[in-house]
Amino acid sequence: MRDVVVVGAGLTGLVASIRLRRAGLEVTLVHQGIGGLQLGQGTIDVLGYRPERVARPLDELADFLAAQERQGGPSHPYAVTGPEAITEGVGFLSQLVGPQLLVGDVHTNVALPTAIGALRPTSLYQPSMADGLVSLDPAEPGALHAGCRVVVVGIDELKDFPAQLIAGNLAATDLPDGGRLSTRAAQVSFPARGSEVDSTGLNIARALDDPARRSEFARVLSAVVEPGETVALPAVLGIEDARAFPELRAQLGTALFEIPLPPPGVPGMRINEKLTRIARAERVEIISGSALTGITAEADRVSEVIVATSGHDTHIPARAVLLAPGGFESGALRLDSYQQLSEPILDLPVARPSGELINDSWAREQPLFRAGLATDTDMVVLDPRTGGPVHRNLHAAGGILAGAQRWDEKSGEGIALASAMRACEAIVARCEEKDHD
Repeated sequence: MRDVVVVGAGLTGLVASIRLRRAGLEVTLVHQGIGGLQLGQGTIDVLGYRPERVARPLDELADFLAAQERQGGPSHPYAVTGPEAITEGVGFLSQLVGPQLLVGDVHTNVALPTAIGALRPTSLYQPSMADGLVSLDPAEPGALHAGCRVVVVGIDELKDFPAQLIAGNLAATDLPDGGRLSTRAAQVSFPARGSEVDSTGLNIARALDDPARRSEFARVLSAVVEPGETVALPAVLGIEDARAFPELRAQLGTALFEIPLPPPGVPGMRINEKLTRIARAERVEIISGSALTGITAEADRVSEVIVATSGHDTHIPARAVLLAPGGFESGALRLDSYQQLSEPILDLPVARPSGELINDSWAREQPLFRAGLATDTDMVVLDPRTGGPVHRNLHAAGGILAGAQRWDEKSGEGIALASAMRACEAIVARCEEKDHD
């Protein structure tokens, strides 16, 4: 008998598993594929737009949620978790990974350059991105401000980083302080492996884990960097060796920052690797490459989960279950050709917005993506038709929750962490009650 089975190894699942294990519970983490962390930017978004750009996410949360309530449809996850869970979740993650991987402030957003040269708001970011920080407060200039000179350096062997496009778009962007950057683009050659001419960000990052290759890369960069310029590079500055960025920055002798690439993302992989190592060290049982196929329920509770393992199904008795499998992007939610929404594994009832789910305008919100599972404040899955729990020990958190347009709001990681904290709190309390019965 396990105390908890957690389904999904993204940010929600990993953080929840560690949290539950540190509370003394026996935890099994089951996942079929890679978690969403490895596809992300390696930053923590709390609330970036409402739809105006947000400078102080927690201060503006109440107005945002009021607007969401007026819009109708399923409750936003933040309305369920409350702001305290956001602060708690972000703080717990920061403590887990440390300042070597995440810096910043849950109360304050900054803007960081993207791989097309736009500026994207976020709350926490990696130290290797700090020299590219743009303050959203005109009274407090960030590392990049009006008049800063930036050279965007592409790597010939890496096709996913259009340096010319990035430099041009950054130069055309009005900063919050009213000024603009002075930018230019440059190219260098740096084969990750032998004479490889078409590489990936991950291959280059692995190469730069080697101190000798870092020194070689610094020499190559020095040939194109002019005095006084800040260097913008693709996010490839090591994946396992935390010394890669500070050593390269010191060797260049200038400000330097990473810009995340399209998936798979090296910064997200860094956080994923760190959390996975912590989970294993905490003795979380991890069953990889195995899909949840069903549950056994007795009365109003789940008594075991059924997992497809090699050659047979494995039945895992559990006192509680936490679903954190993601949303549509991971197949945890589906829409068929008859416009029928479903949760395909356990056939759980899906909360949905009223009216049309999909419209024909690329510029408008697609209500479909507000669909998902409804929960109470303990993150227990509810039937939206009755308002009652489906199973009293079945919890959900993260991307499967209804009520949010995460990529539009820039709220994904905040929702993941806040809902994980609320679910863990409820599960621990319930297990302690049972222990005292």
